[in-house]
Amino acid sequence: MSIDKLFTSFDRYIPLDEPERADLKERVIERKIKRRQLILTEDEVCRHHTFVVEGCFKVFQVDKKGVEHNLQFAAENDWIMIVDSFYSETKSKVNIEAIEPSTILQISRPDFVYFLRTYPKFDRNFRVIVETRFAELENRLLQIVSSTAEERYLAFLRQYPQLSQRLPNTQIASYLGITPEFLSTIRKEIAQRRAHP
Repeated sequence: MSIDKLFTSFDRYIPLDEPERADLKERVIERKIKRRQLILTEDEVCRHHTFVVEGCFKVFQVDKKGVEHNLQFAAENDWIMIVDSFYSETKSKVNIEAIEPSTILQISRPDFVYFLRTYPKFDRNFRVIVETRFAELENRLLQIVSSTAEERYLAFLRQYPQLSQRLPNTQIASYLGITPEFLSTIRKEIAQRRAHP
């Protein structure tokens, strides 16, 4: 069941007891999402913490020239939400779209506040989740300003090992800030070095 994967996710931090699990099961919303379906658009307030049961999502922005820039991915057992929009209840500056058919579990903002006030474990668990995501975004920012394209690609492979074969080159290249052709060149060079160390 989908909810069991959510319980397992919490078990990595501070496991929930049976009453907490029962309450969470009653309040969480399960949704089936189609490929290319948006679960958040620019100028919309992010109103859910979203847990990915299966599938894959991207967080992206489209610039004034119509070019898409991927900022983040989320696949199985990841949480995805726009922190600023969710906590300040302001409009999002980015979109969240399914790259694959997906199943998600969502916790609404009112239920999220309820869980934090009612169960101390939720506060601690979500603090770890948000801090982990923040650290990932800090590292990504450092990579953008100080790493080569190849170093950024290798960091992508470390952060998203399960996605390297699932995502098309165009999506990965957008995340790295390079063209798909340059990404193919980087991959060939890495493969050649590994074949002839």
